Amino acid sequence: MNNDQAIEIYKGRLQHYSEVQLRHISEEGTWSIGQMYLHLIEVAFEYLENVEKCAEATEVQKLGKTEAGENLFERGGFPPIKIKLPDDAENTPSNSKRKDELMQGLILVEEKMGEWEEKVDAINPNFKVKHGGFGWLNAREWFELVDMHFRHHLRQKTELEEKVGF
Repeated sequence: MNNDQAIEIYKGRLQHYSEVQLRHISEEGTWSIGQMYLHLIEVAFEYLENVEKCAEATEVQKLGKTEAGENLFERGGFPPIKIKLPDDAENTPSNSKRKDELMQGLILVEEKMGEWEEKVDAINPNFKVKHGGFGWLNAREWFELVDMHFRHHLRQKTELEEKVGF
């Protein structure tokens, strides 16, 4: 599955949710479908900003990935486990976005991915930006992380859909 395929899955499903299904929170400590979508969009833009930072870098970074980062890229994706972020405002996406706003966000992510697709391999692989858990990643790795993150949330999407009767 490539970048476009994962985003297309999300775009295809988004059209079929009701606004009630989009905002439904089944239990405390879980997100709505809409919050998950917004999380994906916001993180994708954060990762793509780091691709841009790598492109603009002028100093070689000799440090590499952490063990978790090495494992992630060897596996080609996140492990099939739930990753719980701390319950704070920064990690709790808004639950008020409309379907059209989320769709526009996905489209913008796709467009940005398309812009970088052609350029990412020309960026010096020794120009890196640090990820809090995975260590120093280059532009190609940040770019790939976008798709890995979308694929990682597919299981959560299915679980949330089941809880709203989709």
